[in-house]
Amino acid sequence: MASLRHLALSLRNRLLTSKRFQSAAGAFWPTRLIARRRALELFNIVAGFTYSQTLFACVQLDLFTLLADGPMAGSDVATRLELEDDACRALLDAAVALRLLQRFGKDEYGLGDLGAAMVDNAGVEGMVRHHAYFYRDMADPLALLKKRSADTALGEYWPYADGTEHSAMDESIVARYTALMSASQPMIFEQIHAAYRLAKHRHLMDVGGGNGTFLAATARVAPSLDLTLFDMEPVARLAKEHLAGEGLADRVRICPGSFVSDELPQGADIVSLVRVLHDHDDDVVTALLAKVRRSLPPGGVVLVAEPLADTEGAPQMGSVYFAFYLRAMGSGRPRRVEEIRAFLEAAGFERVQLRRTRIPMLASVITATVPD
Repeated sequence: MASLRHLALSLRNRLLTSKRFQSAAGAFWPTRLIARRRALELFNIVAGFTYSQTLFACVQLDLFTLLADGPMAGSDVATRLELEDDACRALLDAAVALRLLQRFGKDEYGLGDLGAAMVDNAGVEGMVRHHAYFYRDMADPLALLKKRSADTALGEYWPYADGTEHSAMDESIVARYTALMSASQPMIFEQIHAAYRLAKHRHLMDVGGGNGTFLAATARVAPSLDLTLFDMEPVARLAKEHLAGEGLADRVRICPGSFVSDELPQGADIVSLVRVLHDHDDDVVTALLAKVRRSLPPGGVVLVAEPLADTEGAPQMGSVYFAFYLRAMGSGRPRRVEEIRAFLEAAGFERVQLRRTRIPMLASVITATVPD
C-alpha cells in the first residue's frame, strides 16, 4: 500500500513540475481555477514578509487609531502622518488590499474588518511591534537552522531562554518582556475560562505567572479561590506592584523562584502553566512537570495552556511560525497534543484531556490529574 502511495505521489509531482502540464492546466477551463489558486498561494508565501511589514508600518504610524472615529481623505491622512502624498497612498492602498483598511468613495479611507480588530488591542499591537526582533533573526534562516543559539535578537528579548540566572537579568529587559506577555494575557484568559472552570478548585498556583495579569482576571471570576504566583524574583517584584494596584495584595501569595532550579511551593490543588512548556526544551519540561506533580495532592490538576503544533485550522502556526520563532529565541519548540500527553503521563499524571477553546490559534487547553 505504501509503495502504491509513493508511486502516485511521484506521478503527481512529475506532472506538476512539467512545463507542458502547467501550460495545459492553465489553458483548460476545469483546471484553470486550480492553477490560478495554486499560483496565488505560492505568491502569498513569497510576499508574506511584505504583508507583515505593511501591518508593522500601520502600527508604527498609529494609523488604526487615527481612523477609529471614521474615514478620512487620503490627503488629510498624509498630512497627519507627515508622509509625502504618494507614499501615504501607497501605504493606504496596500492596507486596503490586506483588508486592514477600506476605501470609501473616491478618496476616503477607513478601517477594514482586520484593522478594526487592531484598535485598542494592546496584545496584538505589542506582538506586531516586537516582531522587529524576529524579522532581524529571520533575515538569515539558514543560520538558525544550522546553529541554534540564544545569541539572537529574540534571545536578547527573552533572556531566560539561555538559562540566565534570574538574579543576573537586567530589570528593564524583564519589565519589557513581562509587559508584552501581560498585554496578551486577557485574550489567553478568555480561552482558558471558556474551556475550564477554575472556580471549582480551592487553590490555584500560576507557575511562570508574569506580573499577575492572569491571576487578576481569575480573581474576578472566582472570588473564593486562593491564588499563588510563582516566577523569577525580578518578575515577582513586578507582580507584587501590579497586583497591589489591582487591590489583590492581600489575596495573592507571591513566591519568587526559578522552576528550573527550585522546587515548587505546596498547597495548591490546581497548577496552571500558561504558555510555559513550549518556551522550554524537553529536559526542562520533563523536570518541571515532575515538580508540578510533587507539588499537587492526590486528585490535583495541572492545566497547560498554549498553542499546539497540530492546531486545528491553523497548522502553519505551529509547524512554521512557532518552529522558527522558538528556534530564534533559543529555547523550546511547538509540540503536538500527543507529545504533551506523553510528558504528562511520564510525570505521573492521568486522565489527560484536550479541552476545546474558542480560538485554538491563541491557546489550547490540556488538563491532567494526579492519581487518587
